[in-house]
Amino acid sequence: MPSEFDLIQRYFKWPVTNTLLGIGDDAAVIAPNTEMELAISTDCLVAGQHFSENTDPYKLGYKSLAVNLSDMAAMGAVPRWATLSLTLPHSVIDHHESWLGEFSKGFHALAQEYQVALIGGDTASGPLNISVHIIGEVKKGRWLRRSGAQPGDDIWVSGCLGDAALALKHQMHEIALTDDEVAYCLPALDTPTARVALGQRLIDWAHSAIDISDGLMADLGHILSCSARSATIELQEVPGSAVMKRYLPSPLAVECLMTGGDDYELCFTASPKNRSAIRQIEQELQVPLTIIGEIKQQKMQKSDLIVYDSKGEKIVLEKKGYDHFAA
Repeated sequence: MPSEFDLIQRYFKWPVTNTLLGIGDDAAVIAPNTEMELAISTDCLVAGQHFSENTDPYKLGYKSLAVNLSDMAAMGAVPRWATLSLTLPHSVIDHHESWLGEFSKGFHALAQEYQVALIGGDTASGPLNISVHIIGEVKKGRWLRRSGAQPGDDIWVSGCLGDAALALKHQMHEIALTDDEVAYCLPALDTPTARVALGQRLIDWAHSAIDISDGLMADLGHILSCSARSATIELQEVPGSAVMKRYLPSPLAVECLMTGGDDYELCFTASPKNRSAIRQIEQELQVPLTIIGEIKQQKMQKSDLIVYDSKGEKIVLEKKGYDHFAA
């Protein structure tokens, strides 16, 4: 059986360029740009809760970094460094050549794409658990945050929502997608795209932002709570793919679109006077951006977020989003 240090040296010690001292000592040493501030985030993925143990390890390595990159995107930060901690069951350790090799390749491929240096972490024996700590840089005082939404702001989302949730519902046998539909939706679940460049471009134009990891209703709700505002959104304006539109307006598809989670798109608010600038960003980055609603003056007593259908009638959604502590 390989030792902890053998596994680290073989699979996770890569050449790094933006680090003074990387893997191999008790701590890494980094040199942040003096004109920048640090944005720091941590995410963990737990087998049986966030992914199944038979998930493709390459895609799992990729996604474990992608979800952290999405947090950097929501802050308008440039991702720079990451640490990785793995708790590995003996079934993985004993067959490390295949599983760890592919996991490492997936993580490394995305790290290289965004020039993120892996500078440390830890390994231990136990139930499969992946924890990534990421550090990014952002211009001093210029980061995006959840608490800045203003009355009259447009509510925007990037990309399309709900495909990851549709793929998961298919895997759970709650909906039967065709083979072509599964092939289209699975990348949204397994290898999501973090909107890093978009977040950085929005710093001058957006009042608030968040990444959609737990579902639009839940994550927009965080903006409203932190900003002490309310909002209305139009269901028919929420962007869905061609696959999603085939299943709307069925309740299950509406649930995937509005509360499914795992989208890793950005939801942000901005003044209507900034629409032309944001449309220019959309064209330059080739990322679809859609206005889905409006921020209102103040919080409401019953609901901070009201959804309307195409007939102008209120829609009641029992589920608000993914609950990490649900039974």
